[in-house]
Amino acid sequence: MAGDGRAGDWGHLPVMPAEVVEHLRPRPGGRYLDGTLGMGGHAEALLAASGRGAEILGLDRDGAALARARERLGEAEGRFSVWHGPFSRFEDAMEQVGWESLDGALVDLGVSSLQLDTAERGFSFLRDGPLDMRMDVSSGAAPASSLVNKASFERLREIIAEYGEEPMAGRIARAIVAARAEEPFETTARLAAVVEQAYPAKWRRTARNHPATRTFQALRMAVNDELGELALFLERIPERLAPGGRVAVISFHSLEDRMVKRAFKREAQGCICPPRQPVCTCGHAPRLRILTKRPLVACEAEAAVNPRARSAKLRVAERLPHA
Repeated sequence: MAGDGRAGDWGHLPVMPAEVVEHLRPRPGGRYLDGTLGMGGHAEALLAASGRGAEILGLDRDGAALARARERLGEAEGRFSVWHGPFSRFEDAMEQVGWESLDGALVDLGVSSLQLDTAERGFSFLRDGPLDMRMDVSSGAAPASSLVNKASFERLREIIAEYGEEPMAGRIARAIVAARAEEPFETTARLAAVVEQAYPAKWRRTARNHPATRTFQALRMAVNDELGELALFLERIPERLAPGGRVAVISFHSLEDRMVKRAFKREAQGCICPPRQPVCTCGHAPRLRILTKRPLVACEAEAAVNPRARSAKLRVAERLPHA
C-alpha cells in the first residue's frame, strides 16, 4: 500500500507520503485535492490517515492513470471523485463536485512511473517508441515529434537550455536540426542516439546519467506546458483554501521549485509594490503562512527504495485565518 511505503501490486511508490500526510493533516469530513492523482498512492495515504473519512478529489490528464486510480480506490466510493484534466483547472473540477473550498491540496509534479514504463508513450529514452511525450494523448496537443521536427534551431536551443539546464544545448539543437534534414524524427531511440552523439566523447565517458536525460526532460516540459500549468495553479490555489487549509507541492526541477518558493513568498507578504515606490497602491494582503522555510527532502531510507524520491523537494504553505 502507498501509505506504508510499499508498491504492492501497483508498481509505483508515491514520493514522501509520510511528509505529505503529516503536513496536510487529513481529517474526517475534510476535503482534499490531489491535483496529480497518478495511480492514487498519495490519495490512498490521505484517505487512510483520515480513517477513511476524508473526501478526495483527484485530477490527472493521463486517462490511463485515472483508470488505475479508480481501480485502486474503488472501495472509497462516495469519498473519492476523479476528473480528467490538468491540475491548473482544479476549479472546474471543484465546481463539478460542488466544492467551494479545500482543506488541503497536493500536486506532485513531473512524470509518473506508468508513463516512463510505457514505451508507446514516448517519455523514455531507454525504451524505443513513438516520439510522443503527451501526458494527455486525447488533448489534441502536438506530440514531441512535431516540436523536434519543426521548431527552429534557436527555439530548440532555448528549450533544452532553459527547461533541461543542459550545457550542451547548442550542440544538441544543431545536431537535431542536421539529422532531421536527412530524415524526420519519429522514435525516441533515434533522438536519444543523436543527442548522445552530440555530446563530446569525454563527456559521454564520464557522465553519470545518459546524455539524453536533460533533453528529454526539457522536451516533455515544453510539450505539456508544465511550467505554465504550475503558474496557473499557484496563482489560483490560495483563494480556494479554507482558513487553515494547506497546499503542498512536490517538485523535481529547480525551475519548478523556484516558482513555488516565489509564489509562496509573494502570498506570505503584504505590499508587493516596487521597493522604491513611496506609497503602496497594490492593496495586497498576506494570505499564506509558509510552513517549510527550506524544502523538505526524502530521507535516506526512502531514497534507497524509491530512486525517484532523491530529487524531490516538498514545500508547504497554510491559508491564514483572516485572509
